[in-house]
Amino acid sequence: MSEIIIYNHNEPFLLESGESLAYIDIAYSTSGKLNAARNNVVWICHALTANSDAESWWPGLVGHGCVIDPDKYFIVCSNVLGSCYGTTGPVSINPTTSELYGLDFPQFTVRDVVNVQLLLASHLNINTVELLMGGSFGGSQALELALSKNWQIVHLLLIATGAKETAWGIAIHETQRLALTADATFTDTNADAGANGLKAARGIGLLTYRTFEAYNSKQTDHDGRTDNFKAASYIQHQGKKLVKRFHSHCYWYLTKCLDTHHVGRGRGGLENALSQLDIPTTIITMEGDMLIPESEQKYLARYIRESVYYKILSSYGHDGFLIESKAIGDIIQKELTKNKHKIIKEITVAELKNLIDSKVDFQLIDVREEFECEIATIGGELIPLGQIADQASVISSEKKVVVYCRSGRRSADAIKKLQQLNGFENLFNLKGGMLAWADEIDPSIEIN
Repeated sequence: MSEIIIYNHNEPFLLESGESLAYIDIAYSTSGKLNAARNNVVWICHALTANSDAESWWPGLVGHGCVIDPDKYFIVCSNVLGSCYGTTGPVSINPTTSELYGLDFPQFTVRDVVNVQLLLASHLNINTVELLMGGSFGGSQALELALSKNWQIVHLLLIATGAKETAWGIAIHETQRLALTADATFTDTNADAGANGLKAARGIGLLTYRTFEAYNSKQTDHDGRTDNFKAASYIQHQGKKLVKRFHSHCYWYLTKCLDTHHVGRGRGGLENALSQLDIPTTIITMEGDMLIPESEQKYLARYIRESVYYKILSSYGHDGFLIESKAIGDIIQKELTKNKHKIIKEITVAELKNLIDSKVDFQLIDVREEFECEIATIGGELIPLGQIADQASVISSEKKVVVYCRSGRRSADAIKKLQQLNGFENLFNLKGGMLAWADEIDPSIEIN
């Protein structure tokens, strides 16, 4: 379990509606350690009723020994605005009245949720994220965070999400809100307000979270009973569980927030907004997802230029994004590994010769050992591979940096290490290294 921390942002927070909150409390959890370059961050966005402790609700994917491992990454998850797990919401104290906000809490959007997370990132001094990820509502947040252009993001992972809330999704949410408000206690201000309505709203949601096959295989009765059916007990049980840990007012506000999801709003439409993303993006759909169908994820894949698309075969439908940890983890591992190889850019010896001749201001880094330089050198700063981590501070982040060695393999390793340390994208590997330079530019050099 990760410790939940509260960041008190004691300044007014303006909402997209024009209303404002006098201050914001932001609950968040972290695990792992931030490296010296501050670029090993995995930022996780949670779904509707989850909290900031991602290890507790994403077991098998987040935690020690998992793909998202705190021994490797600095993992951050922020509880969303409007929730009841520590971040300011309807169950917080209204400073104007000194009582709970309740149904007087202002309405907010997905972008407001994201702007709260950006406040937290600023507080933590994070502006580079190795992996930004989320499923369902978490995916909506991740998309908005990516489009905010506030961070340098190495990889984006979207699971069971879409570019906007569909009419189907909004209709489901409105039906849930009808169930909430049908409870005569919904307008009360105590902890049990609207409890029966919340149970009913949860039951409506559960019909879209799983598949026909999942209910049929798990909840079918085979004994000819006429009451107390397994399926009915399951819905009752899940409703009671949610009532014990969540509040009806928060559920009402968060479903209203879900309805506002539309990345094309104010960005020239959906297609234009998605085409602005140039981040390597992995999109995963769950087979049989009735809430956010496969077509919604295919739409993302069509317009996000650097995207790859996967479908996970699952009997769980939408809930598969929380259950299919092994399959999701395998995809993440594959794509992050592939991405690390992909982002090593190359420069030819002819292009390097042009840089030198034109007197362009760039930096040349030789990662060979000193005795190799005695044989032949192109010049530049000598930082043997074994000293890269210790001397990374001398590498420029402002101009083009060309890294070379004997043939190219060692310089590629150096670039990988530098990317892990500082996340710079201005590093170029000299294709063929000194061997290619000798062959193509200076035949007088003899390299055995």
